Amino acid sequence: MEVTQHEGKSGLSDIDRAIVYPGISDRQFKRLSAFIEKELGIRMPDTKRVMLESRLQKRLRALRIPTFDEYIDRVFSGDDLELIQMIDVVTTNKTDFFREPDHFDILTSRLLPGLIARNPGRTVYSFWSAGCATGEEPYTLAMVLAEFSLTHPGFDYRIMASDISTHALETAMAGVYHSDRVVPVPLSYKKKYLLRNRDPDRPEVRIKKELRERIEFIRVNFMDERFPFDGKFDIVFCRNVIIYFDRPTQERILGTICTYLRLGGNLILGHSETLTGMGLPLRSLAPTVYEHV
Repeated sequence: MEVTQHEGKSGLSDIDRAIVYPGISDRQFKRLSAFIEKELGIRMPDTKRVMLESRLQKRLRALRIPTFDEYIDRVFSGDDLELIQMIDVVTTNKTDFFREPDHFDILTSRLLPGLIARNPGRTVYSFWSAGCATGEEPYTLAMVLAEFSLTHPGFDYRIMASDISTHALETAMAGVYHSDRVVPVPLSYKKKYLLRNRDPDRPEVRIKKELRERIEFIRVNFMDERFPFDGKFDIVFCRNVIIYFDRPTQERILGTICTYLRLGGNLILGHSETLTGMGLPLRSLAPTVYEHV
């Protein structure tokens, strides 16, 4: 008797979905968490065990691998494609348009005017959205800078946006978002910088080409000793990123970021992050806003 396997949108058959995978053992969790912390710098305490197990079970299903041991062996054997998939699974890509909006207020009222005043004659300024996730931050930054340029003739900009997740970067490069995601965007910006899908059944918007072309997206692992950049940046947004690393790793990452920040340039962190006790060449200008000295 032939068994017919029905496949849904996920590409998995009913039989595949019915398979019950074993939980992750102490040994397997310790092996994976040690690898993730070493390669990505991301802490994986026992409190994240259920999350890791749940997310990786989806990879086991997709690959039709029956056990975690077989999956771990595959990742550790040098399967770079699956390693990238695992990184996408374990990293968190939570972000919003105009998140922590006071940062954009201080950017336009204080940081950008100061930048222009310190660099008479220069026209192009460089910005980096470090840990850009699915792109909401760099696109927000592009809108704000585009508006600033309207009242400051001669001001021009370029934006580098980086993340470790290839899946997140693919979403960012496409610049297409569900309409719910752009609720925080001011109406005047929506009219100027967003395009609505003409299909009423697809409540999506796309960032206009003129802004998308301002941003270069690139994959960066903060655990690397050097990053793939030429030149330095005037302002770096690294918000709500270092919270996933332990304190020594945070200091090392921020120290590396400082080597790509111009003297007098600015580093902006998330409101839940602090540099207290770190020996970095930065001085505070405002809460979570720093100057490279």
